[in-house]
Formats: sequence, structure tokens, C-alpha cells
Amino acid sequence: MSSSTPSTANGNDSKTYKGDRSPCGPSRVLHVRKVPIEVSEAEVISLGIPFGKVTNLLMLKGKNQAFIEMASEEAAITMVNYYTAATPHVRNQPVYIQYSNHRELKTDNLPNQGRAQSALQAVNAVHSGNMSLSGSATASDGGMMHGQSAVLRLIVENLYYPVSLEVLHQIFSKFGTVLKIITFTKNNQFQALLQYADPMNAHHAKVALDGQNIYNGCCTLHVEFSKLTSLNVKYNNEKSRDFTRLDLPSGDGQPALDPTMQTAFGAPGIISSPYPGAAGFAPAIGFTQAGLSMQTMPGALGPLTIPSSAMAGRMASYGMAPTIIHSVLLVSNLNPDTISPHGLFILFGVYGDVHRVKILFNKKENALIQMADATQAQLAMSHLNGQRVYGKVIRVTISKHQTVQLPREGQEDQGLTKDFSGSPLHRFKKPGSKNFQNIFPPSATLHLSNIPPSTTEDFLKDLFAVSGYTVKAFKFFQKDRKMALIQLGSVEEAIQALIDLHNHDLGENHHLRVSFSKSTI
Repeated sequence: MSSSTPSTANGNDSKTYKGDRSPCGPSRVLHVRKVPIEVSEAEVISLGIPFGKVTNLLMLKGKNQAFIEMASEEAAITMVNYYTAATPHVRNQPVYIQYSNHRELKTDNLPNQGRAQSALQAVNAVHSGNMSLSGSATASDGGMMHGQSAVLRLIVENLYYPVSLEVLHQIFSKFGTVLKIITFTKNNQFQALLQYADPMNAHHAKVALDGQNIYNGCCTLHVEFSKLTSLNVKYNNEKSRDFTRLDLPSGDGQPALDPTMQTAFGAPGIISSPYPGAAGFAPAIGFTQAGLSMQTMPGALGPLTIPSSAMAGRMASYGMAPTIIHSVLLVSNLNPDTISPHGLFILFGVYGDVHRVKILFNKKENALIQMADATQAQLAMSHLNGQRVYGKVIRVTISKHQTVQLPREGQEDQGLTKDFSGSPLHRFKKPGSKNFQNIFPPSATLHLSNIPPSTTEDFLKDLFAVSGYTVKAFKFFQKDRKMALIQLGSVEEAIQALIDLHNHDLGENHHLRVSFSKSTI
């Protein structure tokens, strides 16, 4: 190996391929961290495929890292934006993607690049349609399924209870990143098309879910591969969703199908919902509690029960939405030494109004949190599940409980159950509040507001530093010094700082408001 090669065989030349930890500007080269050692080249490439062509790959297996080069910077930006909001998982492990400070990958002189190049050729061939999409799925050396699509066609039979797009997303997300879903009715059956980031995810989901009931005794799933290789979604609403394009209009609730896709449906260019009255109703299911994961793949979906009676489900099919919608979350793997009802109220209050919190008396690492409604519960679950809080990765799922019970008078509770329904700190009480537009996933950069005019940058930086947080950067808003951004050492630190310092009294009758920011400094 000549001395001019850009990196050593195992990627240990730290001068060339550093950790890329500083936030870089957009680049078509992306740095992937925390890649499990057993992951194949094809699985890493599949992270990029939904967003455009992947032109190069470098795996640094000894460092659990990889570099992906996309064909265009636009594709890389879309990919980073998508995965910032929804952390991708490979082999059930979260991986982290950010821009690299390299503008392109030069790997020609590196050893061990044969596997990466052959995986790239195989994946690009499948996605450009050069390979026949018929025949059974067989895993190649790189772990890629040849001869099958990443799009599944779903049919739900025995539909005694409405199945919403959100429920399908929740179920199928257990097997990989779901990019797009379209629901429609054909032959009087509720059907859907669902596109994964990777055909392998589709294969796993089909194996695990075909023939299963979504709820006990009803709503049977039939899962097959679609002949389509990708879906074209024009509107984001309750019938169709493109999770990679949050900018799509909602349309008028009747998404028109792309002409090329009409033939696939054998239907006119309208998707109708079987449930006019229950369109916005997402029944809450204890799906995550059923423990469906790629490792277990049980023969049944586990303890899924219809939240209310089957009769309520039948009423829904006649246009009357059931009254019971679950809004209680079960949070597990909490740190029992540091968590409090107030801390959970503040954290989950970022995503909705928390009415009650109960830390379980006999199992203090578990808590029940009652949100104002099911939508807010879903929002909090999608943003906080898998986050690290006080050193522990927490799990957030929909609970089977419909309310959080307050302790009876005289009952021993140790202050573990609190009712916050009358709290002045709710962020979403006012209809149409601006806070609804400023809901972002946890990030290392916090948005501070309601800052009194006399407060200085040093005072605020000291407030965070004295509380034990690493302040990396700070910036007042140019147009409005009542607001600022502060960047801390990590997302975990920012979560703790938000719990500690939201509503902190800054004097002059001003209490600090803290939120997660979508910006970086």
C-alpha cells in the first residue's frame, strides 16, 4: 500500500477519517456513527437508497462507522432532515447520520473495497429496475433480498374496527423505516400500499405479520409484495402519507392517484375511506408492549385488545366514532433515583398537555402519563421513545389504561402520583397556539424565550453552566432579544436542562421558557 493512500486498511488513520463530530455544512458525503459490527454493506447502503442513488461507501468496521456518498447534495440534505426527525435503526440499534467534512469519497486505492463496490452495484441494479422483480426472496452475500420490492400490499379482513394509517405505521415501523403509506378501498376491502426504505425490511415484515390479527379476533392482515417498486404520494392526510416529505399539501381529503399507479389499484383516481366519521380516529393499541421486534417475531401479535367493545368498533363503521381514545402512555426503564412526576410533566409537556403522572409504587422505573388526547400521546411517544434520560434509554408505548387513577384518601403513595390538569405551565391550552408549530424532536440546541430585557448572554450561560451543563454555543435572536439559542454538549444534557430550567424564575416577573430547537448555532 503506497504512503499516499487516503487511509489505512482499517480506517485508523485519524487524520483522514475523523469522527466528524463538529456540525458541518451540507455535503453529499454522510458520516454514519454507531454502526453495529455485524452490519453488511447492503444494509448501510439501504439507508440512502430511498433518497437517491448511493455512489460510494466506506465501512470502518473497527470504529463502528461508515461513510455514504450520495449522487447529489440535495439527496443528502433530504436524508439528513428525515433521519434527524426519525432516528434510523439497523439490526435494532440506533445509528446516527450527519454531514461529513469530506466533499467526496476517494476509495480507489483502499483494500477491502471489493465488497462495498459489489454491494453498490447490486443495490443500484435492483433499484433502477435492471433486475427482474419476480421470483422468491433470497438473501445475497450482502444481506440484500434480490428479486423483491420494498413495497408491500396489505389487505385487512374482518374489519370490525377501523384501522388507521397511524396504526399501520406503528405496526410496520417495528421492522424498519416506513417511507410512504397509501390506504384505499378495493372490492369492499380496506387495503394499503406501504413502502420501506429497504426490501429486507419488507421481507421481515411480511414473514412476521402475514395472517396476524391487529386486534384480538379481528382485523386480519394479509401481506404480499407489490409489483410497484416505489409509491408516489401527492398529499399528506389520513389516507396517504409521505414521511420523507413533510411539505406536501393535505389536499381536500381525496388524494388523486398518479395515473401510473391507477393501474396498480385497478381503481378510479380516488381513494375512499370506509369510515367517513372515523377518519381522524386512531385507535390506541398496546403494540409496542406486545414486544414485536425483528429478534422475536412471535407467531401472534400478542396482547392486542380492542380498547372499547367490538360494538363501538361496529358503530365506527357506520360513521360514529367511538368515544374512548387512549391518551395514556406507559414509560419504562426510567432512572428511579432521579426521575420525578414533575420532571416527567415538564418533559412530556413539550409534546402535549400532561394531565396526570403516576410513577408506579412497586416498580419505580415505570410511569403512566395521561396526555390531553390521543394525538398528543402519539406525538410524545414518537419523539421520546428511545431517548436517553438521566443515563437510561427510555421506552414509551401506548398504555392499555384509559386514565391514570389518583390515590384514594389515606392511601400510601409517597407523592408518586400528581394531577397537573390545572397547571399554569401547559403549552397547548390555547387553541391555535404558536406552540403547535414549534414541536421538534429532542436536540442538543435549546430555544429559550421570555428572557427579560436586562438579562445578559453571560448570565444565561452561567445559569446553565452552574447547573452542570456544558455550554458549547449561545446566540440571541437578532430581531428579538427575548429569545435565544443555547447549544449544550449532547441531546441527553439538553433533555435534562429542559427539565431543570424550564419555568426558571429570571426575575422581573419573567419565567424562562425552554423548548427543543430545529436550528443549530
